[in-house]
Amino acid sequence: MKRIDYDVGDKVEVCCKEEGFVGSYFEATIVSCLDNGKYVVRYKNLLKDDESELLTETFFPKDLRPLPPRVRNPPYFKLNQKVDVFDKDGWWVGEIASEKIRMQNTYYYNVYFEYYHQSIYYPCDQIRVHHELSFSGEWILEA
Repeated sequence: MKRIDYDVGDKVEVCCKEEGFVGSYFEATIVSCLDNGKYVVRYKNLLKDDESELLTETFFPKDLRPLPPRVRNPPYFKLNQKVDVFDKDGWWVGEIASEKIRMQNTYYYNVYFEYYHQSIYYPCDQIRVHHELSFSGEWILEA
């Protein structure tokens, strides 16, 4: 994969690979570029254990990606379409498992998370079209 160099202030997503968080991305900002090639990030939504301030952590570039492009969601998602769902302060990769349904004046989709073998209903405003970052550094829209 093409190496991306980040600058202080750049918005990124941290690609989490820890048990219980596989397939998730958490928004953060680069706060420092270290001499060893690592980056210090401050999360947008994650707090320290004592909840006193936003959590900061250090990562190799391979664990980061730029924010995916903001695109307008389609009028409806297709069955088996790869999507990201905002839940628990981050974006989680899943796929649409059912047609949209209306509950309490809001449209919901059932999203299946393969890694966790779990399906959950989410309102449309918590779902975005999934993008993959190619080896050349270009965004690929998952249709």
